[in-house]
Amino acid sequence: MEVAIRKMGNSQGVLIPKPILAQVGLEGTADLQVRDGVIEIRAIHRNPREGWADDAQRLAAQGGDALVWPEVANEGDDKLVW
Repeated sequence: MEVAIRKMGNSQGVLIPKPILAQVGLEGTADLQVRDGVIEIRAIHRNPREGWADDAQRLAAQGGDALVWPEVANEGDDKLVW
């Protein structure tokens, strides 16, 4: 399919027809790269919590997991029976 390269503000772009976006599952954001002179646009499929466990371990090792706020108690909390 031949498409026109259009001026978009200070940049240039290509309008991608909706059926093509749907065919490859692109919506919202995409991964854009240039490899061997070819522009690649790929759908991003990742777990929203990917890497959290590694980041938590790294923060703990650096001491970055300390409380930001001191523990807060209400008056009379020490008299409560749980």
